[in-house]
Amino acid sequence: MKRILTILLSLLPALALAQTTAKEYADRYSLLVSKVGLSGLGIETLVNRWEADYPEDKDMLTAKFLYWYNKAQTTSVQVKDGPKYLGDDPVITLKDSLGRDVRYFQVTDFDDEMFGLAGQALDKSIRLSQNALELRLAKVSALMAYEKDSPDMAAKELSALIDYNASSHPSWTYEGAPVDNALFSDLIQEYCYRMYKISSPASMEAFRSLSEKMNGYYPKNTAFINNLGTYYLVHRQDPKTAHKYYAKVLKLDPKDYSAIKNCVLLARRQKDIKLEKKYLPMLVSVTTDETEKAAAQVRLDAIKNAK
Repeated sequence: MKRILTILLSLLPALALAQTTAKEYADRYSLLVSKVGLSGLGIETLVNRWEADYPEDKDMLTAKFLYWYNKAQTTSVQVKDGPKYLGDDPVITLKDSLGRDVRYFQVTDFDDEMFGLAGQALDKSIRLSQNALELRLAKVSALMAYEKDSPDMAAKELSALIDYNASSHPSWTYEGAPVDNALFSDLIQEYCYRMYKISSPASMEAFRSLSEKMNGYYPKNTAFINNLGTYYLVHRQDPKTAHKYYAKVLKLDPKDYSAIKNCVLLARRQKDIKLEKKYLPMLVSVTTDETEKAAAQVRLDAIKNAK
């Protein structure tokens, strides 16, 4: 018996060395995902073992987030009013007995408990990698998917992120690369656009408030001034106020395509020939779309010849 114990004790260092490494877990995970998907059979067991051995491994936390985030989702096809839902087209449109369009959209719902587990994994990952901007934006994306047309938590998270960036000036990285103010602004603008695309009252107010906040911190960034013009033009149906914002953009950048194009559109809506005549030549000079250029020139010629 003593001999057996001696042999077993001598094997302990070898057994310790035989423990699965974090990379081996990551490789097994990638292979299994390729076969069964992000939340398929066996993923939870593998992630749990990985977590037990390496509770602060970043790849493990990503895998855990993705498992619960995907596991939480159920997808159905539902009838919704309007030509779009959350900015997306219907998967199919049929006619009812009166010949009216009935639009069917793909809708994703989430199990609250599972979504919470996904959030816990992502929050821990953020705490361990506080300057990894992609993790914070992943949380915003997850919240937007969860909240659908009422992205209040997502907007609050983005607003706090913008303030934190301005007050603390963290050394952000995005997928391993350093982040400067231009990239940070571009990334926030992507989320502003997503809020705009949802086009619900709550998302449009988030679009406005986030654009206002970014404009306060970056007053010379024309993207957020354009956003405010679009908010008033599209959501508030206030072309006069919208024009003031677009005019601010053109003072900073006289060749800004978005501001010029929207000024042409609002002039047409108001049937303001004088204003349209002012902006059409500018549109002709800045657009890279030959069809748009030709159409703008035809319209401009028609206005001139009408006199």
